[in-house]
Amino acid sequence: MNMPTEGEYLSTIGHADAAPTHEVLNQAKPCEGHNAFEDDVALSGLVSRVAPWFAPEAAALGRLAGDAGTQELARLANEHSPQLKTHDRFGHRIDWVEFHPAWHQLMALAWEHQVPSLAWTTGHKLGHFGRAVLSYLWNQVENGVACPTGMAYAAAAGFHGKPAFAEWREKVLSRSYDGRRVPIAQKQGVVIGYAMTEKQGGSDLRQTQTTATLAGRHVDTPVYLITGHKWFYSVPVADGFFTLAQTASGVSCLFVPRFLPSGEANTFALQRLKDKCGNRSNASSEIEFRQTWALLVGEEGRGIREILSHAHLTRLDFAVGSAGLLRQAVTLAIHHAQSRIGFGQSMASLPMQVNVLADLALESEAAMLSALRVARATDGMASSEHERLLARVATPVTKYWNCQRAPTVVYEALQVHGGNGFILENPVARLYREAPLNSIWEGTSNMMCLDVLRAMQRETGAREVFVEEVRGAGYAGDAHRRFVQQLASDLGAVQIDEAQARAITTRMALALQASEMLRHSDPGVAQRFIDSRLGGASCGVLGTLPSGADLGRIVDRASVAQRAEAAWA
Repeated sequence: MNMPTEGEYLSTIGHADAAPTHEVLNQAKPCEGHNAFEDDVALSGLVSRVAPWFAPEAAALGRLAGDAGTQELARLANEHSPQLKTHDRFGHRIDWVEFHPAWHQLMALAWEHQVPSLAWTTGHKLGHFGRAVLSYLWNQVENGVACPTGMAYAAAAGFHGKPAFAEWREKVLSRSYDGRRVPIAQKQGVVIGYAMTEKQGGSDLRQTQTTATLAGRHVDTPVYLITGHKWFYSVPVADGFFTLAQTASGVSCLFVPRFLPSGEANTFALQRLKDKCGNRSNASSEIEFRQTWALLVGEEGRGIREILSHAHLTRLDFAVGSAGLLRQAVTLAIHHAQSRIGFGQSMASLPMQVNVLADLALESEAAMLSALRVARATDGMASSEHERLLARVATPVTKYWNCQRAPTVVYEALQVHGGNGFILENPVARLYREAPLNSIWEGTSNMMCLDVLRAMQRETGAREVFVEEVRGAGYAGDAHRRFVQQLASDLGAVQIDEAQARAITTRMALALQASEMLRHSDPGVAQRFIDSRLGGASCGVLGTLPSGADLGRIVDRASVAQRAEAAWA
């Protein structure tokens, strides 16, 4: 029997690749074409009440966050990892990192929309609040670019009031991103980094081994030569970075420019890039100092205090950033469920699924409100003792809790997507890998809780201010009242057991979220949040809300696809 040739066979059935086997049906639509600010009822409502002047800026970035082209840039930046280039093709040492063009395009968009700079350039009194809203929205675009924007935000404070760094401050506040490897005099804008952690020390900066010796002065500023290493240095293409080293008087804060005043390259070596679980678009490296030229920042021997005086702003930024990451995960989950049919009806209307989605929406809104309350407190630090003390305590509280909750929320959002969510080309998979990181950067969860205890022990009146804040909105029932009263009693203890630091900080975070929900959310939504978080019925598991017709309305309220004012009217 003669077998048909391949050509004869294909001519009878058509090309194998084109042979239909099934029709593609019931796949969720891409979550794009929305405005992440205007279509976010809770966020846009808060801004309209607190800072209406800022709405146009937020709407412009919100439109960008929901744009399909921007989302494609984020995908490309993560798909193509940064590459270390220690030498150029002629053999010269350059210690540079090549990024995909998409990363540079995202950086340019972030700088153009003032994500790093608004707090310092606006003439309005709520600059940190406005800048936090931008960061919240940007973290719904691409988290890897949020690292350099946050460091630039903090660095502007580090340069403030120091004449030797006036040009650096001016250019870090520029709206023009300039990714070229050239001296500062030729730059339109600069990117700034931080390099503090060493192999042996981790979060304990007192264990710094790197040394620095006084080598003269540049204009009126002491110059040091640094020898040593840093174990983590993110965004190693920065034009300059803050670091720590042991000097004659102890650990000091130093600033390392990429180029010397003469225009020659400074002497440091990028050893390798970290192969990170998430945050793939961003480069993090190990670095060695080899008689590296640096300028003293602040007083010699007081470097930890100096660097933390502006690095604390990155803690606020991670609290805000995790809230934005949560919001993006919830947006994706709700959109997926609303655009896909399961068991004969919209997935978003299935009783168990709507319970999960509503609970995710509660978690996201509370995270956003608490983070932005800390941002408003930061704006008031100079003029109000209440706001100063609240910012001092609530920053680590909120950084701890929002970052702690991010992996749990993203995990549930991924489950909504089913197997599709676990595939890397799906954006929720990228969020899943990203979610744990913010709890590590700028202090782990344990470090944040220890900082909360330290603040309450060292800052007179800090405990009382926090209790006053969480009582100020009143109570949503007896369970809420008992929760706050017991918290106030425990905070009044002369000495709080360090082993209970996580427990007390968790309760503080929930109390702050509850008060912000009462102040700024829909009353029914706030009641749902307080009953489920402070009443103990959920046992910490999302999707365990008591049944009710309002759950669907909570989901609609959080959906970017359909504004829900009419449903709540």
